[in-house]
Amino acid sequence: MAAALQVQREVESLRQRLDDWNYRYYVLDDPSVPDAEYDRCMQRLRQLEQAYPELLRADSPSQRVGATLLSQFAPVTHELPMLSLDNAFSAQDMRDFNRRLLERLGMGARESELAFACEPKLDGIAVSLLYRDGVLERGATRGDGTTGEDITHNVRTIRTVPLRLRGRGYPQVLEVRGEVYMPRAGFEQLNARARARGEKTFVNPRNAAAGSLRQLDAQVTARRPLQMCCYGVGLTAGGKLPPRHAAIMQCLRQWGLRINPESAVVNGIAACEHYFDRLASRRASLAYDIDGVVFKVNELSLQQRLGTMSRAPRWAIARKFPAQEEMTRVLDVEFQVGRTGAVTPVARLEPVFVGGVTVSNATLHNADEIQRLDVRIGDTVTVRRAGDVIPQVVSVVAAERPAAARPVVFPQRCPVCNSPLERESQGAVWRCLGGLVCAAQQKAAIRHFASRRAMDIDGLGDKLVEQLVDAGLVANVAGLYQLQREQLLGLERMGEKSADNLLQALDASRQTSLARFIYALGIREVGEATAGNLARHFGSWETLAAASRDQLLAVPDVGPVVADHLLQFFASRSSMQVVEQLRASGVHWPDVEVSAPQALPLAGQTWVVTGTLDSMGRSEARARLQELGARVAGSVSAKTSRVVAGPGAGGKLSRATELGIEVLDEAAFLALLREQGVVP
Repeated sequence: MAAALQVQREVESLRQRLDDWNYRYYVLDDPSVPDAEYDRCMQRLRQLEQAYPELLRADSPSQRVGATLLSQFAPVTHELPMLSLDNAFSAQDMRDFNRRLLERLGMGARESELAFACEPKLDGIAVSLLYRDGVLERGATRGDGTTGEDITHNVRTIRTVPLRLRGRGYPQVLEVRGEVYMPRAGFEQLNARARARGEKTFVNPRNAAAGSLRQLDAQVTARRPLQMCCYGVGLTAGGKLPPRHAAIMQCLRQWGLRINPESAVVNGIAACEHYFDRLASRRASLAYDIDGVVFKVNELSLQQRLGTMSRAPRWAIARKFPAQEEMTRVLDVEFQVGRTGAVTPVARLEPVFVGGVTVSNATLHNADEIQRLDVRIGDTVTVRRAGDVIPQVVSVVAAERPAAARPVVFPQRCPVCNSPLERESQGAVWRCLGGLVCAAQQKAAIRHFASRRAMDIDGLGDKLVEQLVDAGLVANVAGLYQLQREQLLGLERMGEKSADNLLQALDASRQTSLARFIYALGIREVGEATAGNLARHFGSWETLAAASRDQLLAVPDVGPVVADHLLQFFASRSSMQVVEQLRASGVHWPDVEVSAPQALPLAGQTWVVTGTLDSMGRSEARARLQELGARVAGSVSAKTSRVVAGPGAGGKLSRATELGIEVLDEAAFLALLREQGVVP
C-alpha cells in the first residue's frame, strides 16, 4: 500500500514538473531546464503509467498524441458563433471606425479617447478550445463561423495548448479562441525535410498549419511545429471574468495559455495608428507571419452596447497591411461563366510570388474595368492580393508595353455554350442567356446546391462536379439523385468507399428544410436570410410558387428586384421541372406553420427599434417583431405603435417621448417575446 502511494506521488510530481516546464517554455518563453532533463522526466512518467495503468489520466503530459486514426472529422456547432472581422485598409478607415463607435455610444469629443486592446493579426487558422472544470474537452475549427470540425485529437498535440488549466479562478466552462500557426523557422525546417525526401513542399506557413490540423492521424500533426496564440473567449459558465478584454487575456496567460507578447492597450485612434506603424516596421523581423493588426474596444460593457452585425462585431476591426504587389506579364485573358451567367474576364499571368503564394490568375472584374485599365495581352501589369487574399490587376506598366500587345476583345456570345450575352440595364455585368443549357452555369449551380449552407452534400467537391457534368451524368441538380453506384465507379479516381459515401450523403440530404431548399435553388439575389423570410412568410413551397408580386413584396427583405427574380424563376418551365424532379426524387421538408396575418398578436401595429440591444442585433429584433405580425419602420411618427429602445437611442427616443408613444426597454421587449413564444 505504501509503495503504491509512493508511485502515485511520484507520478503527480512528474506531471507537475512537466506542466511547469511546458508553461515556462511555451507560454513565458523562459526555458528553465535542459531538454535532456525534460526528456528523462517524460520517459520516467511513461514508464510508470505503463506499469500502473490505473494512474493514467487523459490530461497527463504523456497523452498528447493519441494512437487512434480517425476516418473523418465530426461536425461541431459553436454555441456562440465565431464571427469574422471587418477590415480597414487606411488611416481614414480607422477614423471612420472610431467615428461609428462614438456615434453608437453617444459619446462627445471630451469622451472620445476610447481604450483599445491591440494585437498582431496572426496569419493562421482560427480554432476554439473548450475547457470543462479546467480540462480540455474539445478543439474545433472555426468552419463557417456556425459549424466547424472536431479536431481535438490534433490540438492536443500542440504544446502551447494546455491539457489542463493551471491555478484557480477559471470558469467551470471556458471556451478559448485563438489562432493556430506555424513559425517561419519551423516552416522552413518542415519544407527542408520534405525536399530531402522528395516530397511536395508547402507554399506558406498558413497552408502548412491548415494542412497539419486536417490530418486524420494525430501522430502526423504531432511532428509539425504548430503553436497556438489566444485572442479571446467565447462561451463561459460557472465563473466571472474581468470586465476588460486585456485583463481577460492576462487571466488566460495565468491559466497556462499563450497570448501574444506584442499585445497592448492604447487610448484613442491616433495611438492605434502609432501601434500599427510600429508593428508594420517590425513585421519582417517577427518569428511568424502576420497580415495586420486587430483593434478591439477594451471595455466589455461597451462591446455589449455596440453589439454585432450578422458576420462581425461592431467593436473590433482588423487593420490590414498594404497589399503586397508585384509585376508580371499578361499571357492571355479568358472568360469564366458563373452560376447566374455572369461573365468574368480572368487574366492568365506569368506565375509570380505575391503575398506568400504563387499567383498565375487575376480577376479583371468586367468589361468596364478592362477599358479603364486599358490592359492588353502581352502587357506588363502590377498584381495585388487585395486584403492578402484575392489577386487582382491594379495597373498597366505602359512603358513596358510591347509592340505586339493585343487588345482584349470581350465576347458577344457565351464562351462555354455559345448562347448570346446580354448586359444588365443598370450595371457592368454581361450574362449568358443559356441558363441550364450552359455547362458552366450547370456546374456552378450544382456546386451551390451542394454547399454546406444549402443541401450540405458532403463529398461533392468541385472536381467531382466537373466530372459529373463533363461525363453527361448530371445535367442539373435533380440529376444528382439519379446517380447510380456503377456510374460513379466509372469516374476517374472514384473508389468504392468514396462512391458509397457520396450516395449516403445524397440520401441524407433528401431531408431538409424549406428555407435551405429555397436557398439551394440559387435564385438570383435570394440569400439565406431572404430564403428564411420567404419560408416563414408562406409556409409551403406551393404557396410561395403561386404568390403574386404584391404578395412577395409583403415579405420582409424582399424588394422589387428580388420579387422580379422570384417571379422569373417561377415562370420558367425548365426551373419548375427541376423542382418537380427533385421532389419526385424524395427531397422533402416539413411545412412551416404560418398564422393568418390578422391572427398575429401584433398585426396592424407599427414598431420602431432604436439603440443597441445586448441580447440580439436590431435586424434580429425586427425579424422577431415581423414574426408577430408587426410592421417595422425606420422612423418614429404619429402612426408608430411602440418603440423598442436600447442604450445609445437618440433622436427616435426623443421623438417617441414627445408624441407620448409607449417605449419598451430591452427587458420589457424580451418579456413580450417570451410571452409570445418567439424566444425561449
